[in-house]
Amino acid sequence: MRALGLAPGDAVLVHAALRSIGPIVGGTDMVLAALRDVLGRDGTILAYTDWQSGEEVHAGGADRNDIPPFDPLTSRATRDNGWWPELVRTTPGALRSGNPGASMAALGGRAGWFTADHPLDYGYGPGSPLGKLVEAGGKTLLLGCTLDHMTLLHHAEHLADIPHRIKRYEAPLLIAGKTVWRRFEEFDTSNSPDGLPEDYFATVVDDFLATGKGRRGTIGAAPSVLVEAEQIVPFAVAWLERQLKPAS
Repeated sequence: MRALGLAPGDAVLVHAALRSIGPIVGGTDMVLAALRDVLGRDGTILAYTDWQSGEEVHAGGADRNDIPPFDPLTSRATRDNGWWPELVRTTPGALRSGNPGASMAALGGRAGWFTADHPLDYGYGPGSPLGKLVEAGGKTLLLGCTLDHMTLLHHAEHLADIPHRIKRYEAPLLIAGKTVWRRFEEFDTSNSPDGLPEDYFATVVDDFLATGKGRRGTIGAAPSVLVEAEQIVPFAVAWLERQLKPAS
């Protein structure tokens, strides 16, 4: 991890395909322990959790009374993101932001700052944990994941001057012990912008790495990539606008 470029005090959003690392003495908790050793007390580990019941909300058809409300303390991370986010979320001391679909878990020195005041609308934009990662000079690590897993690029989608599809929906929140249904509005991050393939994030990251920025390496047996948020986000914004911005 150090050879790839992680250092004490870093804030890093981690996506991990844990099986790709190979056998780990002590199990997958040792991956988290290794990260904490490298980053030190002042470092912060983030994971994109979303929430498991969000699948029922967006699928529709379920009785509203049967859908449990989002509770940052107890709601499970979506299974679609693998085991890693739930590992971070359930580690003692971890905090979680309050936007259900865009929620992030954080552990370490600046966990409170990263998870506080997460906007409930447009939860991938300014003020979100992703926006704060750029502000803090943080990094993103793809540990054994394919390049299209880089959630940070949803922040670039938000910032880019391109046509956006607006998604409006309702979801239940646990507020003062009671279930409250709230209307949400955000740019549609579940589908790629019109004209781009579903896995276009991989092309953006590959093009970024081709400029000589970011690093590739191996952690255990897992091919991994580390990039700096404040470098790849403006690169991705410019990439998107070249592809999609209407001619003036």
